[in-house]
Amino acid sequence: MKTKILIIATAFIFLLPARAACQGMPTYDNTNFISLVKQLVESGKQTAQMIKSVKFLKDAKEAIEKVSSVVQQLRAVEEIAQNNQQLINVMQNDLQDILNSPYIKPEEVTRIAQSFDAIVQNSLDTVEFMGEILSSDNLKMSDAERAEVLKQKELESKEMVSNIKTKTKRYRDIISFRKMQDKVNNRETNY
Repeated sequence: MKTKILIIATAFIFLLPARAACQGMPTYDNTNFISLVKQLVESGKQTAQMIKSVKFLKDAKEAIEKVSSVVQQLRAVEEIAQNNQQLINVMQNDLQDILNSPYIKPEEVTRIAQSFDAIVQNSLDTVEFMGEILSSDNLKMSDAERAEVLKQKELESKEMVSNIKTKTKRYRDIISFRKMQDKVNNRETNY
């Protein structure tokens, strides 16, 4: 039994190193390495293409923002022009009717004309300022700042239209009241 164990132990001793020695030298598969290099090159190309796409999209975004700013400026200018046209229409039609009314006293004509004149003068100043903003680079403004100023002027223009409509309505109400008062005071009493 001792000999049997000795033979088995000897066999193990010989088999173990032989088995480890059979492993051989590690080998490299060139196809995997070439495939990896190709993938890296392709990934580099895709990254370069993505960088170009990002730059293109960034440029497109800037162009859209510029166009958007210009459109906002144009809308504000258009709104101011429409408001000024309303002011002109009121001045041509309503103011002339108010001033020609027999129910407006002569001393009121000057006051009425001055109040309307102040609104129109403010409107003309707005148009002149708007022209300077849009045509002059001396004011070193960005498009966003220019659009903000024009938006503010648009709001002021709306306020002017509202003021002139309110004044026109007030003077028409005064004329209407005086007309009614005249009819009441000058009616014939045949009871």
